[in-house]
Amino acid sequence: MPDEQDNPSAQPLERKLATILSADVAEFSRLMGEDEEDTLRTFRGHKQVFESLVAMHRGRIFNTAGDAILAEFNSAVEAVRCATDIQAALRTRNDKLPPTRQVRFRIGINLGDVMVQGVDLMGDGVNVAARLQTAAEPGGICISGSVHDQIRNKLSLSFLSLGEKSFKNIQQPVRTFSISEIEGGGTLPATQPEAPHAKSRPVKWIVAAVVLLLAGGGFWAYTVHQRDTAEQAQAAAAAAQQSANPPATPPAAPPSTTPPPGSTTMSATAPPPSAANAPTNSAVPAAGNSTTPPAHPHAPAGGAATSAATARLIDGSYSGPVCFAETKKEPHRCFRAKGTITGRKITGQWFMGPEKKMIMVLTGDVSKTGDVAIEMVMHSQTPDGERLASINVQGTLHDGVIDTSGTFRNGRPATLNWHKDPDANH
Repeated sequence: MPDEQDNPSAQPLERKLATILSADVAEFSRLMGEDEEDTLRTFRGHKQVFESLVAMHRGRIFNTAGDAILAEFNSAVEAVRCATDIQAALRTRNDKLPPTRQVRFRIGINLGDVMVQGVDLMGDGVNVAARLQTAAEPGGICISGSVHDQIRNKLSLSFLSLGEKSFKNIQQPVRTFSISEIEGGGTLPATQPEAPHAKSRPVKWIVAAVVLLLAGGGFWAYTVHQRDTAEQAQAAAAAAQQSANPPATPPAAPPSTTPPPGSTTMSATAPPPSAANAPTNSAVPAAGNSTTPPAHPHAPAGGAATSAATARLIDGSYSGPVCFAETKKEPHRCFRAKGTITGRKITGQWFMGPEKKMIMVLTGDVSKTGDVAIEMVMHSQTPDGERLASINVQGTLHDGVIDTSGTFRNGRPATLNWHKDPDANH
């Protein structure tokens, strides 16, 4: 790969303020899965329009990976104008396609401090723009509060405030706006603000649950008290009745009188019948007499279902840096790339090189234990698709993070560190 600078790592760290435009194709994985060649043709046509409009608005594309595009502008006004022109132009192209085959970009724009590394930019200023595009509707635009403050009195646009939104791996909430109307009266698909009751709904459910719990506990205590009171009243009534009607006993025989043969007498000291001595039927089963049958020794353990559920959990789009270590002839390089996991298979591809004349094709597998094995093969975009280099990396997938490392065939170290994309539909 040709050098962009002799030794960028030796250059002093440079920072600057820039407006970053981040764009990504919505549902790109689905589109590629249905028809790769048709999707790639449409995407390339859209990308040419995208690039020409960026240049027209005096911007610069500084990074691309797969279906993602990152552009830099010196002016927030020009960045937003460019974004609205892009969406309007691409909508015209998409209207000629069936709805399920339309290639629509989400766009996010942020004004912030960035770090310069060669021709690439990085830092929170770039990361926030990338997160903002995930909040946009397909064909829509979301901007940060810093951009909104710069353009609100300079462009004839309509905005919807989404409030302060929290994004993955961004420490502070970001004031977020979606653009709903553009200059000339056109409209854009705009993300709608959350309804006021939506945030309070969980609290209402918690309060209702507590009320029901307290009400249920109060009713239980009340029924126990009523039952105890009734039992006490019944016992008192029985005792009173027993005192009022003592058991009848015959008069004692005179001392001089001898009872006739065969006669019997009731003892005056025999205890009267009592409710406490009456037999009762207990409703509580004896210990060890549970009616629950034991588990069948050959019942299925559900391991297959658990494995399938785990596979579905890791399915989705992943993105992040692919980095090649510094060598005597090559500087340290990092590229943003993206792939997809479907049924424990990893796939992905992206363009590389200053003129995007090379394409990287990624394939790999994820084991049931989370071990990851990936091969990245670099091809030239010539008719013969010459294989230029290959990299094998191994590592793990855990909590939505792919962390791998390996080497080129010549021994140059390489790493791939991706996070699961928060956009579930992507």
